[in-house]
Amino acid sequence: MKKETKQQKVYKGLKKRIIERIYVPGQRIVIDQIAKEMNTSTIPVREAIRQLESERLVFYKQNVGPVVAKVNENDYSDTLRVLALLEGHATALSAKRFPKEKIPVLRDLNKQMEEALENIDILLFGKLNSRFHRVICEACNNDYLLESIRDTWNRLDSIRGAGSMLYSLRVKESIREHKEIIRYFEYGGSFSEIEQHSRMHKIKTAEDFERRRLQQMETNNPVG
Repeated sequence: MKKETKQQKVYKGLKKRIIERIYVPGQRIVIDQIAKEMNTSTIPVREAIRQLESERLVFYKQNVGPVVAKVNENDYSDTLRVLALLEGHATALSAKRFPKEKIPVLRDLNKQMEEALENIDILLFGKLNSRFHRVICEACNNDYLLESIRDTWNRLDSIRGAGSMLYSLRVKESIREHKEIIRYFEYGGSFSEIEQHSRMHKIKTAEDFERRRLQQMETNNPVG
């Protein structure tokens, strides 16, 4: 296995803190402090911050320096709907060539997601869900499509970190839909069937988010 570079280690550490809300939107990232905490020079820290900036998780504020970006919830639904198209197509492509020996991996990830829900560990649920779809999409054999999906995953990462947005009846439905995807991979199905099921899997999540966000807005701003 290729050894992880200092820049990669710092990048993963900072990204984890942002996604899990240890670093909150608007918080300044002190480069010297991070370098000291992670026992490295400031060069890997600056490189990691540049990568996070390209993913729009960090931005440079004049006279302040790197700052954690604010979450733009208005973009979440639109981005998720685009991901539905990309992942739907990738899943259908992957189904034709997915190694049978990897199907138990999907089952195990889905089982771990059920256990995470029982323990009300929504952050873990989100990580396992991402891993489930990553295993599937990486078998699509289309590098450009996979690159586009990864870019979209990065765009969603900062919002996914808010566990309260994910915790609803929708997560249980998501696990059931995963089981259907696994059945398609094991027993087959037409390209269009698999693509539509996978696409709707994501669109339903977007619709659930939109519905709950609207309810929250109505609660916070009651009429009359």
